[in-house]
Amino acid sequence: MAIEITLPRLGWSMEEGVFQSWLKNEGEEVKSGDPLFVLETDKAAQEVEATDSGILHIPANAPQSGEVTKVGRVLGYLLAPGEKPPAVGATSAAVAETPKDVADDQAAPQPVAVQAPSATPLAAVSTETPVSPRARRAAKNRGVDLSRVEPGGAGGRIREKDVMAVEVSSPGVGGQPVANLRRIIAARMMQSKQSTAPVTLHARCDASRLVLLRRELKEALGGDGVPSYNDIIAKVVARALAKHPMLASRWENDEIFMPESFNIGLAVDTEQGLLVPVIKDVGNLPLSAVSRKSRELIESARSRRISPQDLQGGVFTITSLGSFDIESFTPIINYPETAVLGIGSIFREPTEGEGGTIVFRDMMRLSLTFDHRVVDGAPAARFLQDVRQGVETPAIVLLANAPKA
Repeated sequence: MAIEITLPRLGWSMEEGVFQSWLKNEGEEVKSGDPLFVLETDKAAQEVEATDSGILHIPANAPQSGEVTKVGRVLGYLLAPGEKPPAVGATSAAVAETPKDVADDQAAPQPVAVQAPSATPLAAVSTETPVSPRARRAAKNRGVDLSRVEPGGAGGRIREKDVMAVEVSSPGVGGQPVANLRRIIAARMMQSKQSTAPVTLHARCDASRLVLLRRELKEALGGDGVPSYNDIIAKVVARALAKHPMLASRWENDEIFMPESFNIGLAVDTEQGLLVPVIKDVGNLPLSAVSRKSRELIESARSRRISPQDLQGGVFTITSLGSFDIESFTPIINYPETAVLGIGSIFREPTEGEGGTIVFRDMMRLSLTFDHRVVDGAPAARFLQDVRQGVETPAIVLLANAPKA
């Protein structure tokens, strides 16, 4: 009996992914554990391995490269030697299917239901209008609304050349197609705002010793592998979370789940959009290991080589706009986490010194957004006080590790 190859759920919140390509050819033998196809999940692309063995059959309605595909959709089949493939349409996935890529003017035209990703403005096309796969991809890439395209193929079929003939508005004038990652980021931001009761607290702290510590580390290490401010603050946050673990808890289905370890996410700006790689068990890692891991994760995130595992498991997120000279901001909770810490830039500011004198110090502003359903204002404020104290006396992170959660 044919074994279905379906789109797997690779994360707790994953509902769809972008099918990229097959790693095996039609009719090729596949063994369990072989890399079978490439799937772009919510934040990373990865190879998906086969869980069974057999001869690969890719049906005519298999997804095309770059097509957004629902979890559970049948992508293909593994057959026994000599076994005939199931008839097209004999699938357990209740999602719209896409015809095989055929030449624009070949084969009899078939009406297809064009179910474009919500990220692209294509849903207005009539479900009775036949569209070639090449035309559909061209429309997606150019941001062309298929309802504006005049069919030129046999039987009223929209061809690729018909899409290419449509004039596209210049950037900033008309609607532009939204990348899959941008669409997912937007959905998660809205989910966070709608599913939490966010409150933001701001604190001002003296970062003079933080600046001095990093300068001394830079001199000692010769500029190689120097921990960043974010690395040091991640250790400070882990110590504070050990005292206030509710800030690292999760609210799910009217239950609060406490963390097993302090896995801290670092928001990273990439060309494709915001990614949050996670450093596991920060409280029990030395600062040097935190620094090394953060560099690896940031590099992987920006090169789009990061694995989904490195984007999961976070219990608290740190996000910084200090490199853009932003003093303070209101960060959004990385749902379903409970809190996120925003780090502003370090500024030289006049402050009162001994005897009423005016001295200039390196000052930093911290912004903590927390879910008021889980934590009240006073406990959140005490956590932020401990973080501020840690920033003002950062050498403590070099002495000992924080206890486990």
